[in-house]
Amino acid sequence: MAQRQTDLHLDLDKRRRVLEAWVEKKRQIAVLECEAMEVMVEQIGFHEADVAGNGFHRDAIYRSMVAEFSAAARIPTGSVEFAFTDALVVSTSLPEVRAAFAAGRVCAGHVREIVRESAIVAEAIRNKRVDADVMGLYEAAVLVFAERETAARTKAHAAQVAAALVGETVTDRHQRAASERCVKVRSVGDGLALLTAVLPEWVAVAIADRLRQMTRQVIRNRAHARDADSGSGSGPACDSGSVIFSDDTFATDPDTDTDTDTDADTGADAEDVAADTRTWDQVQADLLADLLLTADPSAIHGDGLDNIQGRIQVTIAGTTLAGEDERPADLDGHGPLHPDIARDLAGRNTGWSRLFLDPDGMVRETDTYTPTEGMRRFLRARDQHCRFPGCRMPVHRCDIDHTHDHARGGKTRLDNLAHLCRAHHTLKHPDVSDAHRWTARQERDGTITWHSPLGRTYTDRPTHRVMFT
Repeated sequence: MAQRQTDLHLDLDKRRRVLEAWVEKKRQIAVLECEAMEVMVEQIGFHEADVAGNGFHRDAIYRSMVAEFSAAARIPTGSVEFAFTDALVVSTSLPEVRAAFAAGRVCAGHVREIVRESAIVAEAIRNKRVDADVMGLYEAAVLVFAERETAARTKAHAAQVAAALVGETVTDRHQRAASERCVKVRSVGDGLALLTAVLPEWVAVAIADRLRQMTRQVIRNRAHARDADSGSGSGPACDSGSVIFSDDTFATDPDTDTDTDTDADTGADAEDVAADTRTWDQVQADLLADLLLTADPSAIHGDGLDNIQGRIQVTIAGTTLAGEDERPADLDGHGPLHPDIARDLAGRNTGWSRLFLDPDGMVRETDTYTPTEGMRRFLRARDQHCRFPGCRMPVHRCDIDHTHDHARGGKTRLDNLAHLCRAHHTLKHPDVSDAHRWTARQERDGTITWHSPLGRTYTDRPTHRVMFT
């Protein structure tokens, strides 16, 4: 027994050492991240010297700097911009946060949240609504909390402290936060994507409630259709033995008197309804897609939205479109698409563009400045997104750019054309000084080699269209 207790103590000691070693490594990582931030502070000094007396090209110089760091580290442009913002604010306004970061007492996540919420205080100081020393009060109150809590909790605490110090009410905070509403898409693999919408809370709750009511209606109609098909007569909408969804799932959405008539016409044949085996979550997801893709913009948003439609670009081989094979299509910018879905889109969507890539029949060059529609189709399929290294801006939000400037003899041909977003397009404009101007060279296969102002080279290769043989 004594030996067993000794072994347990030794095992616990080993586990403690592992935990302590991990904590120490995380502290060291924070220290290194702070050192990386200090390097960015040094770069900000170079940037300020570059733009001094050169205000006309200030934006171009900034974009060039961000692009240089983004390409060198192979991280998104937005992340680099956040890093520069953090470095500037911490170095100029938050000295104690800088010291805590250098010692590893807080991590980069803490710094990001402290900096973000400090913007409210900084704005109030600029507008002379509060004194300059309020920033020091904000830093002290938030830092002592951050050193013992997570970054997520620090964010909430920092927001409350900032609002209290500048006299911002809850209504003011909500009104300011509403300006951050947005929608984003991120691929999660296997043909699925995560659609994230940041909305006013009441709008999000109302949307969720409507989806619950509609989903409940679909489930009830399905249950009634099955009862009628089996001859059992009217029965409960969903019994405890149902395989549609679990009791726990249904318990979160109890029936209420506000439900619509359960005998309402669904617009579908009873056989189709009864054959539906989707779960509650799957029905909700399908209803959300149906509502967003078929509903018209409301009058409150104005006539300008009347003709706006969701747009995707799909590339599919002619043989697959004709049903001769089952090779996956490609949802440009995202990944493979099931051939049945692509064929269904082609058959029902009047805006579908049939794309047949025939090397012998493709128009590869024109004497005019503007490429032909066939060339545009080829470039959309080849590029999929902005051709600056690491940029994922989709082609329908990019310009078709002559890699070798047309005004300087560049031809309008496929190996001299590429999609560039507006931010990266302007990096190579001839009116930008050589000290900050990027240059590019394109090969016959569409590979583009970028040369940065610091003399580094970055290669961006076109996505291979043939993935299966």
